[in-house]
Parts: sequence; C-alpha cells; structure tokens
Amino acid sequence: MEPFVYTALPARVVFGAGTLARVADEVRRLGCSRALVLSTPPQEGNARALADRLGVLAAGLFTEAAMHTPTDVTERGLAVARELGTDCLVALGGGSTTGLGKAIALRTDLPQVVIPTTYAGSEATPILGETEGGRKTAQRGPKILPEVVIYDVDLTLTLPPALSVTSGMNAIAHAVEALYAEEANPVISMLAEAGIAAIARALPRIVANPRDPEARSDALYGAWLCGTCLGSVGMALHHKLCHVLGGTFDLPHAETHTVVLPHAAAYNASAAPEAMARVARALGTSQNAPQALFDLARSLGAPTSLREIGMPASGVDEAADLVVASPYWNPRPIERDAIRALLDDAWQGRRPNPGAA
Repeated sequence: MEPFVYTALPARVVFGAGTLARVADEVRRLGCSRALVLSTPPQEGNARALADRLGVLAAGLFTEAAMHTPTDVTERGLAVARELGTDCLVALGGGSTTGLGKAIALRTDLPQVVIPTTYAGSEATPILGETEGGRKTAQRGPKILPEVVIYDVDLTLTLPPALSVTSGMNAIAHAVEALYAEEANPVISMLAEAGIAAIARALPRIVANPRDPEARSDALYGAWLCGTCLGSVGMALHHKLCHVLGGTFDLPHAETHTVVLPHAAAYNASAAPEAMARVARALGTSQNAPQALFDLARSLGAPTSLREIGMPASGVDEAADLVVASPYWNPRPIERDAIRALLDDAWQGRRPNPGAA
C-alpha cells in the first residue's frame, strides 16, 4: 500500500425520496430561523413553494442565481441577505444556485442547506468557482462547504433527459479527475469508481424512462459520491480547461464538462494508466477509458464538440494560452502545443486517440 493522506470533510447528508419535507427540521437543527431561499429565475416558482413550506423560518427569496457564479449577482444576493437579517441559506437547484449560496457563505460564514435538483455534485465540495470580467477563478475553504445536503430523488424525476445526461457526465468528470489527482488516495479512488459506475448504469435507463425512480436514485447517489471525490482531492487539467472555457466564452457548464472529459482523459492516459484502468472498469468496458467516455456521451445524445455548444473557432488559441499561463497541477506536464491540439480535437468533436496524445 502506497502512503497517503486523507482528510474527511464534515457534512450532513439526508438522502431519499420525499426528503424535501425535512428542510424545516434541518434549518432548526442548525439553530437558524431566518433562511434566505436561493434559486435561478426559472426555479422561482419552486423556490416560493419551498419558502411557503418553511413558513416563519423563511426570511425571503433571492432568485437571480446564474451560471458560473458572476460576482455581481453574488453582491446583489449578499445585499438582500443583509437587509433581511438572514441567518442561513437554503439553495434549491443545480450548480448555479449552489455556487451562489457558497459565494454568499464565503463572504458571511452563513450556514448552508443545499437541495440539489441536478447531478452537479458541487454541493459536496468546499470549492467555489466565480466569474468576474470574463475570467473564472476557483478557491476552496471551510466556509464554502455546505453544512447540510438534502438529496430528494423525487425532485430529479422531471429533470429533462438531455440535461440529466450532461449533468451526469459532469459528475463523472469529478470522479475521473480524482483518480489521478495529486492528493489521490485509496478511499477516494474507491468512491470515484463506485460513483462513475452508478451514474454510467443510470443514464441509459433515464434516457429510456426519465421517471424511473431506481435509475434516478442511482444517478443522484453517484453524483454525491463524485462530488465528494472532487471536494476531497485537488483539481487538474480537466477542471482547468472547463474553468477557462466557461469563464471566457460563457459556455454551458455541464455541456462543457461533457465535451472536454474524454479529451482531458486522453491527454493524461499515458501518465495515469491505473486511473484509466479504473475508469474503464467502472464503465464496464474493455475499451480504453477516453474513448469509452466519448462513446457513452455520444450514445446518449450529448454534445461531443465545443463548436456545437457555442465556442468560436478563434477561441482555441486564446484558451490554450490561458490554460498554460496558470495551470493546475496535472500528472502530465502542461505543454502549449499539446493543449492546443486537445482543444482543437474537442472543438471539432473528434473521437480521442490516447495513443496519439
């Protein structure tokens, strides 16, 4: 056994069907009585219903959460929280809403209750990515980690299949990268493999029957495992690429992760063979892992090129420069020509060829 360091993150998880009914109890358990309910604009109706469920425990609503957590939105939310005398945050939605809650908590140290409705996994991490002036930066710290996560399988039954697929691939990306992270350890590697397997077996069933409760439960469980992996170890090339692409070109978050994942895996395949073997095993395939990831996304109808999700061809060189300028730790050295080739493959939607990487 190789030596390792593992730090368990403190968090309370409530998992099941119908668990939304427990949100008031969880707010009280935190010793709070003036919750600010957060959501994106499309989720405002659900946020109002949640505030009604909280009753006197709800101080108000802020429903302007946006993709990539723009700092100007955070400042508006922070002003509302202060004006209402908020003593905790209740975030209902996907990664955008969770990100807003984290950003406000970072500035105030308010406790957070997160109720995910997608498979983003960010609710399980002490990591926050914020965007300002077209640049996305990431930081981590104890104030960012939510205190309570309520997973309610019922809330995912209406998640559209296309979004379910890209959100699930986003979660898988967290686990894939955790397998070759600088702080990789046997505990997280075990969780990563289980998380990849749970989501990979769930997504085809969700596409076939979006209201399959067992498939939805598997996917949500897998998302928690994958998010836990991301929160416990460092990020590498895949997340750097996605932060650059999302922050610079305002590309959709989950779709960007879906497109980039096979290519980042191919780039690192020669430097992380054991990690790639674990990914292939979790996917139940004898293929190489990068191609299996690409084929899984394609078979489920997910986008496979940066071009189709809105990135201009002229952005390939700019993105390569930004990745190289401030790289994250990575098992394979970050080389500008190789990164540009990776981005060109991802822009074109080519099936990755790890042997040529």
